[in-house]
Amino acid sequence: MYDINQKTIFVLDHTQYFSISSEDYIPLDFLKGKATNPSEPSVPSGSQPGLQFSKSLWTSSVESSIEYCRIVWDLFPRGKLIRFIVSDTAAHIVNTWKFATQNMSHVLNAMALVGVPQRNTPQSSDYSVIHGLRAAIEALAEPTEHQINLIQAQELSANNEKIPNKGRVICITSARDNPSMKSLEDIFHNVLVQQNTLALAQKKLLTIDHCHLVIINMVPMNIESLVTNRHKMELSPCLSTEIHTTCAPDISNKLTHLIMSHYDLASTTVTGIPMKEEQNANSSANYDVEILHARNAHTAICGNEALLPTSIKEGAEYETVTLKWCTPRGCGASDMSACPPCLAQHRVTPVDVTSRPSSCLINFLLNGRSVLLEMPRKTGGKTTSHLLSARGGEIFIHALQITRSCLEDPPSISEGPGGRITDYRIPDFAALIKSHRLLPLKTKTKPEENLQFARERLYNRSLYFPLTMTTTIVFNLQRSLPWLPNFLRKIAKDDMDKTDEMQCQQNIYELYTAASTRRELLPFTNMSANRLKGHKKVDQYKLFCAELEVLIKSCAKTPHHKAILESIQNVRAACGDAAIKSELDGTRDAVGKSIIRATTDSPLSPPHSMDTSSAGSSHLLKAAKRNFANVGRSLFDIVTSAERSQSSKRPDFSGRLCTPVGQVAKLYPEFGLKEAEGSAAATPVKDENLPIKLEVPGIRT
Repeated sequence: MYDINQKTIFVLDHTQYFSISSEDYIPLDFLKGKATNPSEPSVPSGSQPGLQFSKSLWTSSVESSIEYCRIVWDLFPRGKLIRFIVSDTAAHIVNTWKFATQNMSHVLNAMALVGVPQRNTPQSSDYSVIHGLRAAIEALAEPTEHQINLIQAQELSANNEKIPNKGRVICITSARDNPSMKSLEDIFHNVLVQQNTLALAQKKLLTIDHCHLVIINMVPMNIESLVTNRHKMELSPCLSTEIHTTCAPDISNKLTHLIMSHYDLASTTVTGIPMKEEQNANSSANYDVEILHARNAHTAICGNEALLPTSIKEGAEYETVTLKWCTPRGCGASDMSACPPCLAQHRVTPVDVTSRPSSCLINFLLNGRSVLLEMPRKTGGKTTSHLLSARGGEIFIHALQITRSCLEDPPSISEGPGGRITDYRIPDFAALIKSHRLLPLKTKTKPEENLQFARERLYNRSLYFPLTMTTTIVFNLQRSLPWLPNFLRKIAKDDMDKTDEMQCQQNIYELYTAASTRRELLPFTNMSANRLKGHKKVDQYKLFCAELEVLIKSCAKTPHHKAILESIQNVRAACGDAAIKSELDGTRDAVGKSIIRATTDSPLSPPHSMDTSSAGSSHLLKAAKRNFANVGRSLFDIVTSAERSQSSKRPDFSGRLCTPVGQVAKLYPEFGLKEAEGSAAATPVKDENLPIKLEVPGIRT
């Protein structure tokens, strides 16, 4: 695989602006000494007022970029190539892709010949960093020694496979504002496109697949810049850019932060290093040394307690892992016999190579000693996690095994004398192996597709497979819940049909009624019950549904599986699981219809049995559908309110049921019949009764 960090080019701005001071003044200290002239007083000790100096912007940029190279070449002696281009009135090439020029001596000698930009040079439009950016694109198109070997091998084998070619350009310059930076990016992109077009017509050049442009805008100290920082952004398929603004004293920390992401590095600070004082040899003090190495030295450590302590050093933008110095030992076989097994080893290099603590640590390790590094455990105490040692003049950090090693004697599975684990799921694992056995095909049609299908199926089935019975709930309940084994077989089918889905939905409905209506405890065995003794009924169902959800997600992605997954998620929401409840808020309306149908239909019901249900069922479904529109309520609240409204509804008015459609029902049809019969022969009297307005809710007059 060809990474983008195989080629890196530094473009250094050598215009007149970089000859100014960085405004970071360093005071000068003098030791006591005799004056050359007896009449002159001796020079006292201490700092003299006014005696100070500051580096130029050019010196700061050169020092920081060369330090970047030192770290890369220390950690990657071969394969990671870096070139330098100086830009003023033209582009000056400092080194090439040849391995002979990839060293510190060659670059430092060339930079000494270039020198600091002349401040008294007249201003001219010929001074520009664009010359260097053009030369950087041309240098990216040039093949390296490794790429030349690939081209020659292709010519011999008549292979037309494209040779990958990627790279990174780091430009240290100074711009006025954001439009100036945008103009610089546009020019770089146009030249990159032109170079790729030119490379297609020439065999000696390679097209640039992708280029990462990093622009560092450097200004003197205490000067505010109008250029804003911007994270990595894709301008086109072949170009991505990012912009950083920093003052001259902080450019070294900025490049150290960038190199960690460019080469996937990590920082470790070794604390508590005992070291004798330079002034007083009889006393000692503890010092800290920061080292850089590949990130895999941290990520290779496995185990639940591998929580490495991190901190951010003052003035830095990245985290460093803090490990404590332990008692040193030799590097012989007898000294290393008690060490844990090594998981990974990587080269290390100090961040500040010129400091006295770094120099002492390097010399100590190069003299044949090794140092164990300790990290604190989360549960208390310490554990040995890393080892520093030197071999062949290079220093390595070793990531040690801090958990149980595979080289130890495995615990007994069947008997368990002295073993720590005795409840492995051996029958389930044997069943998993039998269901994924590979058999020879009678015909040789599409063998690669069949093999790829077998790999994907085994990968999906092994995404979640608890090794022991104490780490699973679902597989503990297979013998206790009659429907669970059949449910697990159904969801494991790659070709699940509608009948299987309806049976699974019926099983989910049984689970829901047991959790919400009957409120039964899950029928755990004694071992599992003790493990979940402190959990409530609802919490048990939450864990059970969460594990079922993981199992369904690992199965085939058919529409039937997705419908079952949504049903399980709704049951989790009904049990009060807040994590899944928020995910279901946006899809509550669509899921409600499938859940209601799954809970009212039998597995063998016709597809439209919901439309011919009874009057009571239709009222319940209508109420449930209205409630599903309210996305802020859980499934349990919706079903409970629907059942409550159905049971509390009053019987309908009998007069309305007996009255034909279109007529008004009488409230008291027999009221006044007896009085009318007794006074049939009497003289009619004027009715002076006032009309009574009935305001009984739910009754029409």
